[in-house]
Amino acid sequence: MTTRRAFLFRSVPSAAALGLVAPNFALASPDSKTLPAPSVGIDTASSELRPYVERFSTDQELLHRFYSIPFAPQTHDRMRKFYTEWQGVLAEVNFDKLSEAARIDYILFSNYLSRQLGHLEEDTHFENEAAVYIPFADMIIALFFAQRDMEPIDGKQSAASLSQLQHACANTQKDLEAKLAATKEDPKSTAAQRQREAANRAAEHVATLRQLLHNWFEFYNGYDPMFTWWAEEPYKTTDSTLDAYGKFLREKVVGLKPPPGEQKQPSQRGEDEDGYAQSIANAHPDDTSDIIGHAIGRDALLHELQFAMIPYTPEELIAIAEKEFAWNDAEMIRASREMGFGDDWKKALDKVKNTYVEPGKQTELARKYVLEALEFIDQHDLVTVPPLARETWRMRMIPPQQQLVSPFFLGGEVLQISYPTNTMSYDQRITTMRANNIAMSHATVFHEMMPGHELQGFMEHRYRTYRLAFGGTPFLIEGWALYWEMLFWDMGFDHTPEERVGALAWRRHRCGRIVFSLNFHLGKWTPQQCIDLLVDRVGFERQAATGEVRRSLGGEYGPLYQAAYLLGGMQIYALHRELVGSGKMTNRQFHDAVLKENNIPIEMIRASLTRQNLTKDFHTQWKFYGDVTAATQ
Repeated sequence: MTTRRAFLFRSVPSAAALGLVAPNFALASPDSKTLPAPSVGIDTASSELRPYVERFSTDQELLHRFYSIPFAPQTHDRMRKFYTEWQGVLAEVNFDKLSEAARIDYILFSNYLSRQLGHLEEDTHFENEAAVYIPFADMIIALFFAQRDMEPIDGKQSAASLSQLQHACANTQKDLEAKLAATKEDPKSTAAQRQREAANRAAEHVATLRQLLHNWFEFYNGYDPMFTWWAEEPYKTTDSTLDAYGKFLREKVVGLKPPPGEQKQPSQRGEDEDGYAQSIANAHPDDTSDIIGHAIGRDALLHELQFAMIPYTPEELIAIAEKEFAWNDAEMIRASREMGFGDDWKKALDKVKNTYVEPGKQTELARKYVLEALEFIDQHDLVTVPPLARETWRMRMIPPQQQLVSPFFLGGEVLQISYPTNTMSYDQRITTMRANNIAMSHATVFHEMMPGHELQGFMEHRYRTYRLAFGGTPFLIEGWALYWEMLFWDMGFDHTPEERVGALAWRRHRCGRIVFSLNFHLGKWTPQQCIDLLVDRVGFERQAATGEVRRSLGGEYGPLYQAAYLLGGMQIYALHRELVGSGKMTNRQFHDAVLKENNIPIEMIRASLTRQNLTKDFHTQWKFYGDVTAATQ
């Protein structure tokens, strides 16, 4: 709610004075014995730790706004101090006297603090590697903090600082050019790949540093006449040098092609543009050289799994994916035989991919499938869908350049649709329609909308909202939407063999995501191998497979995000079997209860729904898939 709207809702006289009709609940007298019944129940959940979490969240947001350079040493130092202080606060809480809900919050809070401190250590290590390519960064960061701290500005000294910065940047490029000319290292070696990742991160930082310098300059320019007189020309020269160096890093060191469109200047960039935004800008339709990523390694993966409360190793998770692939193979062959293609399921999938709506009709198809899913939910009394959630969803068409990163649907309150435009080549148009065919759309629209991401997002902003401070987990975010694919499959939502092939194609995709993302972060696979798996084993169009890998490794998503779809879905599926399959809860009770716990690790949702007696030193132990034997390495 905006500040103005909040003011109007808090002040009935002010609203009346402005000619607005105040809502009924605002007109009720203080001693009213009844309150209006909203369309969705009010969150009455309590927890002794809620005030702590809310204060922590408010303070953390403020620090993030003030220390707004993520890679600055000052940011790392301040956030490390902040999280350590809160660990001390939490240590003083008497865990044994807490309620069940507060014990869960304690464990979540402690886990989050440990995770953030761990990330700071890992980020610092990688940022040190990237810093080799931008030794002048501290000079710009110092100017930023001096302006932030409101130190007096001296125009002549500012001009000298800019001149020094320009020379430092130019000399860095000269030194690196000489080093590149002399190097004989195999570009495919592990060391070379690591250096490429670091240089790519540095190139992203150069764009951020240009923006910081621009903001610093504009803060004084024109307002301080002597500053402008001294600094205007040195700033232009320095900005030009930074721009050239960023281009040099991207094209000569990292090996990227020039971006296909005109690059934004600092005055045109948004404050929140990050590596993901740059990955969209750098993408070419027929090129994969821009897909770089950052492989974090096995130890870091194990830490991430611990924080996500997943009691399996990366190798065991890959084994789970392979087992699910085998199940999928059998079901694909069954559907393929019904379609008349025998055991050649790829021919069946090809027929499915060639059945698509004509350009301009995809929104009609999507609307039809949203309404079909809602009818299915209501018919089987599966979950509460509030009227406001049904009323307020809408659509957006994904622009062609973004489709190079997001080749399918995206969801939430807004259903985002990838489909061809008149600006695409013939091949791009055909592959986009094949990738977003009728049967596969049938199997994913409800994933993105209701009961998937749209309903999930609606509820997480209405129940235990303070838990959003813990950052969420992709195992619940994507697991919830994927779980509905599993449940709808079991309940016969996919009527025809073609629809079953469409659903199975997505399930194969999620198996493939586990395999390629973990192998990439283990340092075993290249981005090209990831793409090849999606083409060869999943059956995706190469353009769509490239877009998926580009999105997966582009910087927007964490290292476990892609694996979390199927694994999180299987966690909820196992919990459903435990509570609904045993008759302890109905479908609606179970699904409503999961949503009201908010976005937390699924093992903690299980602890809440089964009323586990948790201890302060809780460690993940729920093997939702049973014991797993990893393949021999």
